[in-house]
Amino acid sequence: MLQLNPGITGIVLLVVSLLAMPAGAAADEEKGLQIATEQKKRDTGWGDSESNVLMILRDASGSESIRRMRTLALEVPDDGDKSLIIFDEPRDVRGSAFLSHSHPTAEDDQWLFLPAINRTRRIASRNKSGPFMASEFAYEDMASFELEKYHFRYLRDEEVNGVMCYVIERIPADKFSGYSKTIAWVDKEHYRVQKIEFYDKKQSLLKTLTASDYKLFLDKYWRPMLLKMQNHQTGKSTDLVVEELQFNVGRSAADFDVNILDRLR
Repeated sequence: MLQLNPGITGIVLLVVSLLAMPAGAAADEEKGLQIATEQKKRDTGWGDSESNVLMILRDASGSESIRRMRTLALEVPDDGDKSLIIFDEPRDVRGSAFLSHSHPTAEDDQWLFLPAINRTRRIASRNKSGPFMASEFAYEDMASFELEKYHFRYLRDEEVNGVMCYVIERIPADKFSGYSKTIAWVDKEHYRVQKIEFYDKKQSLLKTLTASDYKLFLDKYWRPMLLKMQNHQTGKSTDLVVEELQFNVGRSAADFDVNILDRLR
């Protein structure tokens, strides 16, 4: 029996799948990947950043609770980004910290330090669909966008809030993802995400993320100053309001080592 190495086998399987696929479907998958690739390309080279963020949690009745946090991020060539989130207010979450090392193909590494129990807990892959610090964002939502994590398909062009967008379907490659698919609206001019719909494992709409108040940094990188995540099944929502954002502040990999969580205590 002919034995093929893994790389050749993958190419053969891809060719076979494309040949078996209707021409229109194959073209839609190729276009979806092209759009996502351009989106990723335009957000490459920013280096490192720090920000002050306000997190607003709302329950189904509209009651609010507010948290303040600092976020650090580091771009890693040939790998996923690293990020560190430290909560400063209110008192019951002060000192809590979340560290994430994203990877394009391997499982993401994520840890949560909770001062109430004076312990760092590693987030298991099968638990990354759980809520991040009681918000409507999941742990997997906090990882960086990596092309290898999805299978893409172009769906249509559509206008959102006066902005013409590509609409692409993204199927998670991770079997432990809490989503069956996400649908993203990416504007045609700057390739900025305007909206993402998240569907649960039963293919039902779970929540919608809207990104707005974009600002341009370093004459190249667009960042939303407001992210709103609405859970359609519970009626709860979470806003992330960026109050301050700076790039090239001198962060290095040492600032994102897991041992940093011990020093935060």
